[in-house]
Amino acid sequence: RKIHAAIIGFFEVSIYVTALSKVVGNLDNPGNLLAYALGYACGNYIGITIENRIALGNLAAQVILKEENNIELIKKLRDSGFGVTVLHGEGKEGSREILQIAINRKDLANLKNIVYSYDKEAFITTNSVNPISGGYFSTIKKK
Repeated sequence: RKIHAAIIGFFEVSIYVTALSKVVGNLDNPGNLLAYALGYACGNYIGITIENRIALGNLAAQVILKEENNIELIKKLRDSGFGVTVLHGEGKEGSREILQIAINRKDLANLKNIVYSYDKEAFITTNSVNPISGGYFSTIKKK
């Protein structure tokens, strides 16, 4: 994986330096500057789109719920293959349940769908985490 990143980085920088040298060498031509800027913007858009589709990596998801009857939601998440740790906390408006869940990035949409089907006001945050070791972390069941 590191080797692939290095190879891709090599070609990315090679293209960048070549394109930039053409633009800097012809600053009197606004068309070159516009073409470079459009190419840069398109490259960012395509790169982000590809990264979101591939969805590599792991996330630590935190789901904050009003502390009401969340037993069904927690059971549904666990039955769907998510390892859920439940913490109790206090928020501005009272008691809360905090669910800590380690997931693959590609499973984020599934997690959100399940949570929001039970609680439309749930507050979900994620952080990228690597590596993950120990604990319960499995592949989510596909339906």
